[in-house]
Amino acid sequence: MNIYDIYAFDLINAVAEKLKSAKSIQAPKESIFWKTAWSKEFPPDDSENFWYIRAASLLRKLYRKPVGISRLKKVYGGRSPGYVHLKHSSKGSGAIIRRVLQQLEKAGYVRTTEKNGRELTNAGRSILDKTAAEIQKTESKEKKE
Repeated sequence: MNIYDIYAFDLINAVAEKLKSAKSIQAPKESIFWKTAWSKEFPPDDSENFWYIRAASLLRKLYRKPVGISRLKKVYGGRSPGYVHLKHSSKGSGAIIRRVLQQLEKAGYVRTTEKNGRELTNAGRSILDKTAAEIQKTESKEKKE
């Protein structure tokens, strides 16, 4: 069983609910006003759950190998406004990524490496694997019915 055997959307939403109910991750009060990248015009629509969804998404990104904040800024970036061509890209907000990773580090899901940025701990890997197994069990039960 692997986290890549199920849909990313289902896994991220389920892990976000676990993080929200566990109270290990808290969104800052002012985060409802923050944009996720300089190319965005408005903050996320789902500003209440955005912080937890981003935390779960970051956990999933770190599952395979250690990643640094600069690389994650590229992943969460987008297309620059005002250009027709796709080659003009913008980076995502490093402050949001950094703060979420710091909270995940305090919760014990992530640790900092000396060279490669941040990587998952056994607790972080465990929460992803257990959630993936739960989702797969519910999907198999629904298929039988």
